[in-house]
Amino acid sequence: MPPVPGSGLAKGLAVTLRTMTKKTVTAQYPDVQPELPPRSRGVIGLFEENCTVCMLCARECPDWCIYIDSHKETLPAAAPGGRERSRNVLDRFAIDFALCMYCGICIEVCPFDALFWSPEFEYAETDIHELTHERDKLREWMWTVPAPPALDPAAEEPKEIAAARKAADKLEAAEQAAQAAQAEQAAQTGQAAQTGQTAPGEQSHPRNQQEQEGEA
Repeated sequence: MPPVPGSGLAKGLAVTLRTMTKKTVTAQYPDVQPELPPRSRGVIGLFEENCTVCMLCARECPDWCIYIDSHKETLPAAAPGGRERSRNVLDRFAIDFALCMYCGICIEVCPFDALFWSPEFEYAETDIHELTHERDKLREWMWTVPAPPALDPAAEEPKEIAAARKAADKLEAAEQAAQAAQAEQAAQTGQAAQTGQTAPGEQSHPRNQQEQEGEA
């Protein structure tokens, strides 16, 4: 069936009329802060205590906008006769947000959970050179990182928690078995004391044996 002449115009006018009758909603920013999605990508926060200076984030960054400097420190031996160890100490961790394309690769490849997404977005600068933020600023943004969402009740339990729970259940079962064995041994000892017999696993003293023979 061919379209009715003028139906497209009528549909367009209907959309226009519906829009005209709706109340206009204006975001009163900055007086009213917007409600951002929980997974919004604002800036990257740094939890430097977890950083081991593995340089994996800087190597995987497609824009090469992460700058890391470090030095090595020698740690004394943990035990007498042991060997000294060396570790990397973080000196500088900076991100140039003028180059960053917010792909999140650095956060995904970090093996020690040192980088996190923050919903903070108010970090505009008048000079592009000031968009390179050092680790002190990245540390401040770390405290704006939202808590991780709760796990799905039907999801599989993480392997780490399952292994820890299995070890705890095994230890609890061993403790219960030991307590049951002690209780059984105590009951046998008390029963033997009442009947004047030697409890299993015990040997009678020679003097007690002579007294029992004399009484007989």
